[in-house]
Amino acid sequence: MTHQEGLLASHEVRRMFDRIAPVYDLMNRVMTAGLDRSWRRLTVEAVVQRGDRVLDACCGTGDLALAAERRGGVVTGLDFSPAMLGRARKKSETIDWVEGDVLSLPFPDATFDAVTVGFGVRNVADLEAALVELGRVLRPGGRLAVLEITRPRGPLRPFFSLWFERVVPVLGRVLPGGRAYTYLPASVRRFPGAEEFVALLETSGYRDVRFRLLGGTIVALHSGVRT
Repeated sequence: MTHQEGLLASHEVRRMFDRIAPVYDLMNRVMTAGLDRSWRRLTVEAVVQRGDRVLDACCGTGDLALAAERRGGVVTGLDFSPAMLGRARKKSETIDWVEGDVLSLPFPDATFDAVTVGFGVRNVADLEAALVELGRVLRPGGRLAVLEITRPRGPLRPFFSLWFERVVPVLGRVLPGGRAYTYLPASVRRFPGAEEFVALLETSGYRDVRFRLLGGTIVALHSGVRT
């Protein structure tokens, strides 16, 4: 299955994230047993240096943007869900929160030193176009980090299937607005595997691309440098 097959239309994805905004942080903690905080810290440590101009794209409720700010970055958080941004704005008045689409970023070329994306790119309609657009707003030599759920390897595969395809959707159904989590398993299956994503990043204009698997191989952290 290609990335586009079975993907919701962009307006449907926006509505979905507007609906789940009230439970988004709680579901992140539940789904990852609280490990998402350390994964976000590792993400910003991979690419953000003190004083960097940082874009956190698909920022959601802002936790990765906050981690980048704690790292010393001057941060802009962007998301196309007004409800998500509403929650993010309550967490920080020093981050510049911007409503916008990752496929058409409202910034000039080479605006940022570093770009981060956490658990967002798998929902984008045109993944390669999004990676190219993120590269456009990065300065030459700027750094990109993408944190995303991936298909697990080895003995964790049966657990992953049970947790994400059975337990998480049930949890979503009992939480207000959480029915959208039934979409999660399909979005993960559709997303490129870790090695495939390396190749896609390289063809999208990044070099020195590498990845590390986290959480027992259920999450991948990719990083690269804009050519």
